[in-house]
Amino acid sequence: MIRKTVLSAVATVAFSTAAFAGGHAKDIVDTAVGAGDFNTLVAAVEAAGLVDTLKGDGPFTVFAPTDAAFAALPEGTVETLLKPENKDQLVAILTYHVVPGKVMSTDLSDDMKAATVQGGEITIDLDNGVMVDEATVVTADIEADNGVIHVIDKVIMP
Repeated sequence: MIRKTVLSAVATVAFSTAAFAGGHAKDIVDTAVGAGDFNTLVAAVEAAGLVDTLKGDGPFTVFAPTDAAFAALPEGTVETLLKPENKDQLVAILTYHVVPGKVMSTDLSDDMKAATVQGGEITIDLDNGVMVDEATVVTADIEADNGVIHVIDKVIMP
């Protein structure tokens, strides 16, 4: 049930990505909801209390794992992270996927490091496509009013 709730929330965020009517983008959260493939991410953002932050002025760059990326985690991981007592850990993981500022794919260079909102650093590798730590960017430069989303195929860990 928790997974279904998380998936619904993430889907809502994902559906928003595709919703650019007349050139009017939405914020990061609404964009993710509209895209349809970020239900788990959206649910996690809600459980972590980060919705208002990601709807804020930004700009933010979000490396957004798909529902399939969350499903690839060991069984029970998502459900465990969504429990209130694990909120700090969930916040740390989610904010590790966010870089302050709007970083488009054209701004990237091989082996660059980027400081995350969580406080750690991610590494960008351009040798075999675009990699963020161990995740591959599958769709880049989804613009939102307050930043940009890059879709990744794995959940990255701080």
